[in-house]
Amino acid sequence: MTDHITDHVIIVDDDVTNLNMAGHILSKNKMHVTALKSGKALLAHMKEHKADLILLDIIMPDMDGYETLRRLREQEKDGEETPIIFLTANEDYDAEAKGLELGAIDFIKKPFIPEVLALRVRHMCDLIKLQKNLENEVEIKTEENDRLFRHVIRTLADAIDAKDNYTKGHSGRVAEYSRSIARRYGYTERQQNEIFMMGILHDVGKIGIPDAVINKPEKLTAEEYCLIKSHPVVGANILSNISEMPSLMTGARWHHERVDGGGYPDGLKNKDIPEAARIIAVADAYDAMTSRRSYRDILPQDKVRAELENGRGSQFDPVFADIMLRMMDEDKGYEMREKIDEGAEGKQ
Repeated sequence: MTDHITDHVIIVDDDVTNLNMAGHILSKNKMHVTALKSGKALLAHMKEHKADLILLDIIMPDMDGYETLRRLREQEKDGEETPIIFLTANEDYDAEAKGLELGAIDFIKKPFIPEVLALRVRHMCDLIKLQKNLENEVEIKTEENDRLFRHVIRTLADAIDAKDNYTKGHSGRVAEYSRSIARRYGYTERQQNEIFMMGILHDVGKIGIPDAVINKPEKLTAEEYCLIKSHPVVGANILSNISEMPSLMTGARWHHERVDGGGYPDGLKNKDIPEAARIIAVADAYDAMTSRRSYRDILPQDKVRAELENGRGSQFDPVFADIMLRMMDEDKGYEMREKIDEGAEGKQ
């Protein structure tokens, strides 16, 4: 049998007789009861304590139940609102409608019928507990689904990177650099996570390009270059099917656009290029220069810096290029690059 002794109910009523009666009824039914005589006392009490349920009288001197509820909601944090049942001696449907509009979950009529009061409060406490348990279960399942989704995305990114004999870990590094730029620019944690996912999948369109073309050490033919340039559109088409996160395709389609309009596939300019894509473009170019390619080794750090500086305002959004340059200033040992000896991804 469930032990209900932990249910904490606060009763607020200026009538001492009502307080004593309700307190006796609920205590007898194994509930912990706190009795308060005014709305002001409730507001002070709730700054230091929590409760499972509040029984709040409507008609009280100085501050009525409606005003008390308004002020209580103002001082509570979002998502932590304590359920309220109004107590009333009136058969006033307008008053009930007003109370429900303010957020009360029920009304109990006075004078109390002991069995009815105990059952109504008990059922409400059980319902609140059930709701909280369901919310916790949903959070757990959502987190499990998120972890699975991230795992699938990582696996897909690894499959893309595995097509290139030289640039293992490219997608992961671009994602990390993009997240770092976004964080420094002021993105929220949720926005940082979103751009990380976009960065992970920015090259997903390369999945359909033959390995021989991706790994060709010689200069590409015009036909092969067109094939390479098709990967943003292919990637965007693949990711547009993920309805749960439509923004995923942003990085894939537009990370090769240039702010001067000379990029591809759409020739967008300046702020017509989505902000996330402008960030990923800087991160992608930085990693391309700081990792091995089939035709060259990792570039020296001063050469990378010069390329970023030269590309400000033409290839790159100058705001995000400057953030990347500041990250390089902090990277005294040139750690922010592909780790050839360890075979690991670059780190921040």
